[in-house]
Amino acid sequence: MSITTTTHLNFPGTAASALEFYQSVFGGSVTRATYGDFGMPQEAPGADKLVFGRLDTTDGLRLMAYDIPAQNPAGVSGTAGTTRRENGMTFTDRTFFQPLRGQSLQEIIPLWAGLAVGAHIIEPLAASAWSPGFGMLTDRFGVTWVIDVEAPYSG
Repeated sequence: MSITTTTHLNFPGTAASALEFYQSVFGGSVTRATYGDFGMPQEAPGADKLVFGRLDTTDGLRLMAYDIPAQNPAGVSGTAGTTRRENGMTFTDRTFFQPLRGQSLQEIIPLWAGLAVGAHIIEPLAASAWSPGFGMLTDRFGVTWVIDVEAPYSG
């Protein structure tokens, strides 16, 4: 048996923009369908919003995105909760972080740089006690990413 999980991100009307941004960072291909594609009258408000969106990359990264019905990006912050780091501790009221782990610092630096455009940097990407590279940011769409390099196994 093989079990996988895919992060399903919910957005306040910005799912298509978020998927385009993530595709610019990670590469891959995007699949999308709007509420209008599934039968909502095209002239109805929200018919152009995503009921289904997915990014798939050749190295196995997959993200799904969805526009929450009746949400207006102008009236919603897009960031649920806050996160900060102090004295090596993380303080947050968010329900999840999106992890991203690479095998080397060289592999994650360009991903960090892409996600950092317009982001709030919580912890700059740097060596840590447990990893050759660790950083934390909330991207421009309100998703908090924990990015690190897998530490070499010493057992």
